[in-house]
Amino acid sequence: MGIYFGTDGVRGVVNNDLTEELAQMVGNALSRLKKRAKIIVGRDTRVSGSFLAVAFATGALKGGANVVDVGIVPTAGISYLVKNKKADFGVVISASHNPKEYNGIKIFDSEGRKLNEKQEAVLERYFACPQMMPSTKVGKYKFSPSLVQAYCKFLSASINQDLSGLKIVLDCANGAAYKIAPKIFKDKGAEVIKINCLSSGKKINENCGSTNINALIKKVLKEKADVGFAYDGDSDRVIAVDENGEVLDGDQLIYILAKHFAKLGKLNANTVVGTSHTNTGLLIALNANKINLIRTDIGDKYVIEAMQKMNLSLGGEQSGHIILRSFLPTGDGILASLQIAGILGACKKKMSQLFDAKLLYQANRDVVVSDKLKVLNNESLSQKISQILSDIAPAGRVLVRASGTEPKIRIMVEHQDKEKADKYLHEIENMIKSI
Repeated sequence: MGIYFGTDGVRGVVNNDLTEELAQMVGNALSRLKKRAKIIVGRDTRVSGSFLAVAFATGALKGGANVVDVGIVPTAGISYLVKNKKADFGVVISASHNPKEYNGIKIFDSEGRKLNEKQEAVLERYFACPQMMPSTKVGKYKFSPSLVQAYCKFLSASINQDLSGLKIVLDCANGAAYKIAPKIFKDKGAEVIKINCLSSGKKINENCGSTNINALIKKVLKEKADVGFAYDGDSDRVIAVDENGEVLDGDQLIYILAKHFAKLGKLNANTVVGTSHTNTGLLIALNANKINLIRTDIGDKYVIEAMQKMNLSLGGEQSGHIILRSFLPTGDGILASLQIAGILGACKKKMSQLFDAKLLYQANRDVVVSDKLKVLNNESLSQKISQILSDIAPAGRVLVRASGTEPKIRIMVEHQDKEKADKYLHEIENMIKSI
């Protein structure tokens, strides 16, 4: 990771870590990667989105790039449009699942893939010395929200299955999916019940969406719905709830998709990519279905890199990033939920029947810290983790890592014994708090 770029672009609290100047610097740096670059820009519903989009565009225009602004669109929409419209770069102004005071800048190349760390490092080097074109050679700006329709048509064409007879609750996190997701599901014949579909941005991700699904659980049960889907602010994540109110995370949805695609002969190399967080129970269940699981570091960019390297078609994260690479080279919550709904509509089973793996218990906790490096480099903490690992081997696992997007240390203890897992989690948590 660079000074400004984290695991998913530039991110921070607006007018604190993420300033107008920084947004301009990113735009200007991007204009230097290609002469007269065409850049497509979109954003989620955050109040600060238009402010940062204008700042980014100003920097890019100063450097001679042309900017096409499509307005509010899911992150995956920009991945699709940048290739479909033959642009050089795509940019999303969004902080994904983070609270409303945060925002971020994600960048895609001409193939719709997120920039890798080397490319981000090149951009950072340009920050120190901005490019200023003469007045007759600055770039042009165009506002074209109608371009989003091309992405909507792509989503609609991704499944042939009629969804008539399915009652589906959609929690759009008051974010970028607020309009697109309900319309596409309705067009496919589903009965759609919307929650958290405000567009003002004032309540984006607030007690809703993929990081807080209590409202979705209640609504699915109240409406006796077949399934519920929750997206995050830019809808690159999806979490599901079955008809009984049970939660299905990203890994569980990947398992359902993997079995389905394998049956159709559409799962490349009969292999899926997960992360170090992927439940060992899923590994066992996938293997029982003659499907291999490859684990990467946590972060969708690492999953995508592994998928590209091995030409694999399905992968993702527990958090709900699901990459269906035969469709798009990035995570798309709406696309993944449409595929799941298509399976549900075709097989005439209950959602709860689609998931049959037996999971190990995972205890998870996030601890807010002021200095992530200081915590991770603490010798006493390393010794404590080693001691716990030896105690729970071979049946258990421990993960302690820094969040790439927030000032937090994330802890995971996996074991078939819930009491043991919770006990060790508390021990690690208390030690981190004391550092």
